Amino acid sequence: MRKETIYEELKDILTKIRPSADFSNINDDSQLVRDIGLDSLTILLLSLAIENKFGFKFEGNPKFTTVGEVVDYIDSHANATH
Repeated sequence: MRKETIYEELKDILTKIRPSADFSNINDDSQLVRDIGLDSLTILLLSLAIENKFGFKFEGNPKFTTVGEVVDYIDSHANATH
């Protein structure tokens, strides 16, 4: 799966979780908490939505700080299961 596709899917998920926010300018360095405004509940919702959308379960309890970390994780795990 191409990273551009992952970004678009991730933006779609984020828009559903936080419909009032603008995610058009997110990039690899965007901080999930500081820049996007996610909290523990929305991070949990994000995790569940990612698992459902990309067809894998998170291993352990990964800690993500940036969008780039999430995209890289999805890229490596979604490709491994398809």
